[in-house]
Amino acid sequence: MSNGPWTDGENDLIVADYFAMLAEDIAGRPYNKAAHRRALLPRLNDRSEGSVEFKHQNISAVLKGLGEDWIPGYKPAFNFQMTLVDAVARWLAAHPVWLSRTRNGAVAGGMQEAATLWVGPAPTVSNRPPPQELEQMLQIARKFDVAARDDRNRALGEAGEARVLAHEQSTLRSAGREDLARKVRWVSKEDGDGAGYDIASFAPDGRSRLIEVKTTNGWERTPFHLSRNELAVAEKRRREWCLFRVWNFARAPKAFELHPPLEAHVSLTATSFQARFH
Repeated sequence: MSNGPWTDGENDLIVADYFAMLAEDIAGRPYNKAAHRRALLPRLNDRSEGSVEFKHQNISAVLKGLGEDWIPGYKPAFNFQMTLVDAVARWLAAHPVWLSRTRNGAVAGGMQEAATLWVGPAPTVSNRPPPQELEQMLQIARKFDVAARDDRNRALGEAGEARVLAHEQSTLRSAGREDLARKVRWVSKEDGDGAGYDIASFAPDGRSRLIEVKTTNGWERTPFHLSRNELAVAEKRRREWCLFRVWNFARAPKAFELHPPLEAHVSLTATSFQARFH
């Protein structure tokens, strides 16, 4: 059995096979991992079944770093080579539709699931993964600018906002505030971008909630972009503004909230500069 480094050709083969299984998994269709593995082995350079299984776990870890969904049966395994990251990136570049999908292929305005989202605790220092794991995940996210990719994905962003709009309305109705639920507005859709928040909602006691929605198909620590205007509104209207982070959107959407000052929760890094002529 070969113990040498995997070639680009081998990586491309196993990544394509992994995505074939992942597509079935997300769609809820049955598939056979062992059958996939047996069909793949003759095309590789004398690899063992164990090495193929471990490489599948490496691909899960790469996808986690890229802010993408992965197969739950293949627990992410770290300390992988960057050549595998490149192979996953090649597959995604050749299949751009994959990155533009929302939940089960749904598009904004077509959400049919239960309205209320699961809202849990935000990531903290105490619940972060081991430092080596986290650094490898963040290294991938930086290299491929996952935050910018999600920010450019208009279909994903709009679907996430629609989901949070329904969540806010449902939460208010459950609290007996149908009057407030009827007043919740999708500001970014009705008035356009520029307000510094996407949804104008309310707490059950009537207090204003200005919600900026950030959506990803990835895990809860996937980086995201904030505009200068969003930061300015967050600072100016601290008591009303909140960031509603929706994650794992393609499979089972979950969320958490961040409240100003944002520097208490995240590290803010300048990623671009405006250049003016002298």
